[in-house]
Amino acid sequence: MGAIKVHEFTTVDGVVDAPMWTMDYGFPDDLAASIGTLTGSSTGILLGRNTFEMFAPAWSTRTAEDDEGAPFFNDTGKYVVSSTMTDAESVWRNSTVIGGYSADRIRALKDESDGGLYVSGSATLVRALLADGLVDELHLYVYPLAVGTGIRLFPEGTSQPLTLVGVEGLSNGVAHLTYGPAAG
Repeated sequence: MGAIKVHEFTTVDGVVDAPMWTMDYGFPDDLAASIGTLTGSSTGILLGRNTFEMFAPAWSTRTAEDDEGAPFFNDTGKYVVSSTMTDAESVWRNSTVIGGYSADRIRALKDESDGGLYVSGSATLVRALLADGLVDELHLYVYPLAVGTGIRLFPEGTSQPLTLVGVEGLSNGVAHLTYGPAAG
């Protein structure tokens, strides 16, 4: 049985929306290695439609020479959660639409994946996965700035108990916080 490992870039005020603000902090080797550890242990990628539509044009043309993460994103099977999209393969190779969100369908996919599923971005999907107890590891890369407005992973009124399982300071000032399900 695999695990679902979620990776989110976020601000200290919890904004995860289109993180263009990460550009000011660069992508140092220790950040690349940290994310590489997540992707290296995963055998599939699970994405919401919006993130898939942003990732496909950005990653599908990259090679290993452009970015060492390109082979993972291009060669690994991608599962797109969408009730409106019907064809993902013609957009980005190794991509399959699995239909609208279904905790049972994702639980089965998780059970079938030996190394587990990697999720990046996809805030709406991640909220549902968290609510259904399907996230095994939540990796928050917290950037040292507040932006005030934008989509938050945990909208106002959300209660989501978690257990801190790791803290790592990165060379660009980003804090990598790893959470697991609440101890109970």
